Amino acid sequence: MANDAAAVPSLLATAEQAWSRGDGRTALSLFDQAAVLASRQGDLASHAAAVLGLARGQQYNVTPGVLPIRLHAAYQAVDDPALRCRLAAALARCWAYANESRRAQPFAVEALQLAERDEDPALLADALDAALASHWGPDDLAVRREWAVRLGDVVAHLSDPDARLQAHVWSLTVAWEVLDLPRMHRSMRAIELVAEESPRAEFFAASRRLPLELLRQNVSVAPLLVQRAEVAAGTAVIPDADAVLHAMRGYAALFAGDAAGCAAEAAAYEAYAVQFGVAGVRAEAAVVWSGAGRLDKVAEMVGAFTPPVLAGLPRDSDWLLTVQCVLEGALAVGDVEIVQAAAALLAPYAGRSVVNAGAVMWHGVTDDVLARAYAVLGEAKTSARHQAAALATYERIGARWWRDRLDDALRTSATSADGAVSDRVVSDRVVVHLCQQPGGLWLVGREGATFVLPRLRGLAHLHVLLSNPDTDVSALMLTSGAVVEQDGLDVLDERSRRILAAKVAELDAELARTERPALREERDAIASYLAGGTGLGGRPRATGSNAERARVAVRKAIVAALAAIAEADPWLGRQLRDRIRTGFECRYESDVDRPLGWVLSTAK
Repeated sequence: MANDAAAVPSLLATAEQAWSRGDGRTALSLFDQAAVLASRQGDLASHAAAVLGLARGQQYNVTPGVLPIRLHAAYQAVDDPALRCRLAAALARCWAYANESRRAQPFAVEALQLAERDEDPALLADALDAALASHWGPDDLAVRREWAVRLGDVVAHLSDPDARLQAHVWSLTVAWEVLDLPRMHRSMRAIELVAEESPRAEFFAASRRLPLELLRQNVSVAPLLVQRAEVAAGTAVIPDADAVLHAMRGYAALFAGDAAGCAAEAAAYEAYAVQFGVAGVRAEAAVVWSGAGRLDKVAEMVGAFTPPVLAGLPRDSDWLLTVQCVLEGALAVGDVEIVQAAAALLAPYAGRSVVNAGAVMWHGVTDDVLARAYAVLGEAKTSARHQAAALATYERIGARWWRDRLDDALRTSATSADGAVSDRVVSDRVVVHLCQQPGGLWLVGREGATFVLPRLRGLAHLHVLLSNPDTDVSALMLTSGAVVEQDGLDVLDERSRRILAAKVAELDAELARTERPALREERDAIASYLAGGTGLGGRPRATGSNAERARVAVRKAIVAALAAIAEADPWLGRQLRDRIRTGFECRYESDVDRPLGWVLSTAK
């Protein structure tokens, strides 16, 4: 018995050594042995450590077998809050990786609550990673943005390279989701710096660099990046290494126009999708088969996605990717029934960027496939609207391959039988979107140049004012009386103060280069408001009566929203600032000489 007791720590230590040298098979076998032995001995801490080791080897998209059962047994047995937090986080990831976010989320929430009480940064980082993984659906982007920023703050001073790597990968993934190019490059650079400490991070540095290079049409570097990833995978345990390497080769071939390369990788995609029953991989197989020119295989892949099957897909990490790829395939083979069903599902997510799990590859924007879908369905005006939005996005981020492909596809579909090209609808009226999307995000901006903003109270206030132009709306009504319940409100919260201070600094820098009256006026107005929100000693200034609280709360929220809009579209920010009046009564004054066409609800 004494030998058995000594054996468990030895097995765990040897497993960790095998893991460190990249021998995942041996490590998992040793973790398994340690778990069985510790369970027999009633050693709860060692049993938990062993099953947590097993969880590190789970593959994404694959049915997890008995792993969740073993994790749950350990989770139920332990009382220690920190250990229970780790096990809850592992259970959340286990179910999230198996595309069962509904099962994952309760464990993620518990892990986050336990970690916040413990105040251990490493524990909180683990819980935040689990929370992000289990809230990876298309309607969870707003909360993902918040958690990804928080995770980055938590790991900033941790020595563990794996914790920092996870934070940077989440930052990169969210940056792709909102197409924040500077943040993409910062996150990518952060991953490459961690790669200097860790072979595992080196794999991520090579694989996540590829979509950025393909975005810039640097196809020639793809073989070098694949080789780097292959070498790194041989020295570190990467459970999904094979799947990621297939993706790298397949999409590199697609962008290079290499039909033979696409055919080889598409066959691997198809085999994996059939063996493990993974809908997202089957949908991606359709896209890669189309690059091989095998429309028969494309039809076979998308044919499984009948309208009822599409409607029943879980809204998890792969939902946007799956529907986007199915629609791509259906368009390639002219399956109008699937085109219609997929377009109807995707339409509420217009303006969204589509990236697969972990930022392995970017799949363009939803407006791209929606433009082509509505062209096939005979809805020319809707098609033109989505086309303009997609092309403007591709121009903004330099996605020339995507831009040229969409232009070519719609030019072909717009050509009639006698060779004439149909005229585009032209209008002098500027159309502007400000509408809430599923999950609380806001689609904002001029037609053809929309962008996504997170949930902000000021955007909701602007929406009410724009819905009631040239009409006074009381600040109390805009807040729905919520401020009455508060003892006091800061004129500016910390986030708004940071946004406005950054805007003032940006305008100061621009004014240093060139003195322009309009810029000076904008800078002075923001600086004045920023000063008004600060009391003695730099402390936040609080408000008094209910009506005054409402006035200040609404103005604060609207100013912060306008700053966020102006950061993405200075023209629109100025337009709204000039036309929005705040006070006890608030108002949007329309411009009768140059009216804007406001789109205030998402198209069904």
